[in-house]
Amino acid sequence: MRHRFLTDLELMVLLATLRVGENAYGIPIARELHDTAGRNVALAVVYATLDRLEHRALVSSSLGEPTPERGGRAKRVFCVTAKGVREARASQRAFSALWRGVLEPSRGMP
Repeated sequence: MRHRFLTDLELMVLLATLRVGENAYGIPIARELHDTAGRNVALAVVYATLDRLEHRALVSSSLGEPTPERGGRAKRVFCVTAKGVREARASQRAFSALWRGVLEPSRGMP
């Protein structure tokens, strides 16, 4: 089976989920993307991306406790799986390897 790499958005959502930690659901993940990466992502896009990541077993989700702010509805909380961490690290290695070639002054790049 051919390896399927993460898209830039999938990687960013995965990393934002790791950064948020225990209570990672749509709003804090979107806020982390904005505050840390400067990327504004609609909440619907965050959830669609999380669904794709869950389908690939890179994140898992569970229902949190119901909250009064949500009219008694529970939040869907996400956690990055060990496989998700491995995929994020593989992406980091691939990007680092590519950048090493670009940053070498001997190749005529500034």
